[in-house]
Amino acid sequence: MGKFKKRHQRRWFWQSFRKTLILAVFVCVLSIAVPSIVAQIFPSRAIAQSPQNPLDLIKQANRLYQSGNFTAAVQIWQQAAIAFASQKNYLNQAMALSNLSLTYQQLGKWNEAKTAIIQSLQLLKTLETTTAQQRIYAQTLDIQGQLEQKIGQSQAALETWQESAKIYVVLSDQPSAAISEINQAQALQDLGLYPRACQTLLQALGFNVQRCELSTAQINSLKQKLLENKPDKLQEAQGRGLRSLGNVLRVVGKLEQSEEVLKASLEVAQKWKSPQDISKVWLNLGNTNRALAKREATFKDNKKANIYKQEALVAYQQVTIIEGGAQPIATSSLVKIQALLNQRDLFIEQQKWAAADELLSPIRESLANLSPSRTAIYAKINFARSLAQKPSNVSEAMTLLENAITQAKSLEDWRSLSYALGNLGKLYGKINQEDKAKIYTQQALQATKQIRSADDLAYQWQWQLGKLLRGEDKEDAIAAYANAVKSLKNLRGDLVSLNSDVQFDFREQVEPVYREYVDLLLQAREPSQETLKIARQTIEDLQLAELDNFFQEACTTVKNQEIDKVDVNTAVIYSVILSNRLEIILSLPIGTQSNLRYYTISVSQPEIEATVKELSEKLSVDRGNNREKRRLQELSKKVYSWLIAPLEKDLAALPIKNLTFVLDGVLQNIPMAALYDGKQYLIEKNYSISLTPGLQLLDPKPIKLDNLNLLAAGLSQSVQDFDPLPGVEEEFKGIRQQISAKILLNEMFTKSKFTQTINSLPFSTIHVATHGEFSSRSENTFILAYDDKIKAKELDEFFRTDTGLRPIELLVLSACNTAKGDTRAALGLAGVAIRAGARSTVASLWLASDDSTPLFMIRFYEELRNRATKAEALRQAQLAILRDEQFSHPYYWAAFVLIGNWL
Repeated sequence: MGKFKKRHQRRWFWQSFRKTLILAVFVCVLSIAVPSIVAQIFPSRAIAQSPQNPLDLIKQANRLYQSGNFTAAVQIWQQAAIAFASQKNYLNQAMALSNLSLTYQQLGKWNEAKTAIIQSLQLLKTLETTTAQQRIYAQTLDIQGQLEQKIGQSQAALETWQESAKIYVVLSDQPSAAISEINQAQALQDLGLYPRACQTLLQALGFNVQRCELSTAQINSLKQKLLENKPDKLQEAQGRGLRSLGNVLRVVGKLEQSEEVLKASLEVAQKWKSPQDISKVWLNLGNTNRALAKREATFKDNKKANIYKQEALVAYQQVTIIEGGAQPIATSSLVKIQALLNQRDLFIEQQKWAAADELLSPIRESLANLSPSRTAIYAKINFARSLAQKPSNVSEAMTLLENAITQAKSLEDWRSLSYALGNLGKLYGKINQEDKAKIYTQQALQATKQIRSADDLAYQWQWQLGKLLRGEDKEDAIAAYANAVKSLKNLRGDLVSLNSDVQFDFREQVEPVYREYVDLLLQAREPSQETLKIARQTIEDLQLAELDNFFQEACTTVKNQEIDKVDVNTAVIYSVILSNRLEIILSLPIGTQSNLRYYTISVSQPEIEATVKELSEKLSVDRGNNREKRRLQELSKKVYSWLIAPLEKDLAALPIKNLTFVLDGVLQNIPMAALYDGKQYLIEKNYSISLTPGLQLLDPKPIKLDNLNLLAAGLSQSVQDFDPLPGVEEEFKGIRQQISAKILLNEMFTKSKFTQTINSLPFSTIHVATHGEFSSRSENTFILAYDDKIKAKELDEFFRTDTGLRPIELLVLSACNTAKGDTRAALGLAGVAIRAGARSTVASLWLASDDSTPLFMIRFYEELRNRATKAEALRQAQLAILRDEQFSHPYYWAAFVLIGNWL
């Protein structure tokens, strides 16, 4: 019996010892691992941390969250909150409740998440304001902002994150403040405020720059900084911010920079071995390559477009590969669905219907498993739009949109609701059920009234409603279009988009609104003066929108002035090209009875474009034979019959001295001076001629001739693979005989020397004789300095003097030309003129002769010195060259046009 008792005691002893040892090892391991886990669980300070040492329940909840077991984590966070409450440890209770909210968010349980975060904030507001309380409060606000952003309350999320950032600043916690700024940038993107989002991101990433752009050196510097060390909370957020910046750059049209930033972001994510971040970068890279493909297709470069499409496809496939092997958590599922949807759209664009249909099952399956959120709703809407391209799928598309509407209502996400309703209205219009189409479109518009900033949505539904009403109620249709144009004008300064994957395409989604509105206004047989005034303003608004789109920013300042009072001796001729006709509005000086006149010319858009294209080609080349000259004059006479002949009687009845043209589309690519009536060119009549993108952009003041101080810069030598321009030296010599001038020639004409010289004195006139090209693509628009190209977007930095004494009166660009084959190349010319900030710009549409250009310029400055207006000085110089038999062909004298103030 004693032996048995001893044996039992020994067994008990060893069992107890083993349990104690195991417990000790477990505690030891936890003490080492848990602080690291708590610090790294959630990027961007997503999880609030207790000011005390973490307790067992917190450790357990963190581990469960990290492993993706959110359901179990919810239970532990609930237990922790109860335990802290029983101890009257209310600060830790608030922390547990905020993390409970965060965990509910991962499960898509929005009501439970709202309840938990409200309880947390209510508790925190009852506690004494201490450093620990403020830190937990700021972290809880961060979590609240995430909840608001996920359910589509982006404005509330922005304000919440702004509040948390203020607290971090007071706490001198700069890393956390930067993280809040990165979060704010996401909310700004959701609201479509991309320029603001860009500036916020750049500030959070540590860059003090004025424009939404980074140099390659700046991108590489940040990338190296992120790659050097194991990421801390700030670096993780900056990595996310870098990806977000790549997305913003894409939406504002800086596609090459977007690709560069995203590739840097990919390197960082791969170094950190973060599958979710890697897949998100691949998704954004795919979107950027797709945007690049669309841009190249617009400019008819199908080879480049196909290369970018293939790169986009590879990127989307990378997402599905990564997400296919990753843990199927909610966030990664959304990324995978977006990649599959975009992949399918690419296949449809390429008419690869079999490949597109192979993706239907995985998309349907993935969508069915999603919890409601704004991103999930957008995915359903985008899938519905994709399905609706086949009539057999319309029923399924409608079901998806109805489901999206239900989910948006449950989340009280008005933006998603409006987007879903509007697309359902569009779908009903597509199947000719106009009554239902109007009902849903009006409901979509009504939903926008609940959103603080919704012009980007409102204009689309107003436009959609206008199109639906055109055939039955013209007045209501005009009202709808008027509202759409007003909404577009409100958007100026913020390039907007519904989300990062639904971008504006100017030619498809913006430009037609203005044209269709003018079309409706001018369909009446006798439009009233008020109607003509609205149509004229709409044409100006279109010109302004085109310039903003060219630069991808609101680059011009609109002046509110009575444009009819600009000059009593000037008539302004507005044109707008419609599909089946050309509309002309003639604006005569104020005081004239019915000073707005209206003319309709029955000519199709294709005929206008073909005629102007051929005329442009023949004008820019000197072909001396009579046959070619006769063909040029035939084409020129045809355009004259459209633009000038209908107006001649009205013009002749008044003492008009100057014609200013606001030209549309391809008409901008030809000089009005060379229009031919069968006997004379327009320049030979008693009119000086100028162009303007719109009178609202003018500074209508006469040139100050008392001190015509001129800076001339140019190249006569061959540089950077461009041909020499030997006539430049003679041109400068002749100009100097007329006007006092500072000369920068060849190696003296560097970018830095040019800037320094401009800023050293307030030059009234700047004359640049160098190669340059005007293109409808701002990145391809430049003038050539000795050491580098000066791009269109840099011009304001070069030409706007720092002295502030006075603006440049006149900018002359000699030897530049418009890009061949580019039907909108003159848009770049107008863009340069506006960007330079000069009151007037003289530039050439093609590279004119080295023989005639010096003679032309010498005469032009001679006329200016004799106190002619700029437009009249240009006319007299052109007439002088035209009357020289050697240079009578328009190639020699018609290239130069005056843009802006003609006085």
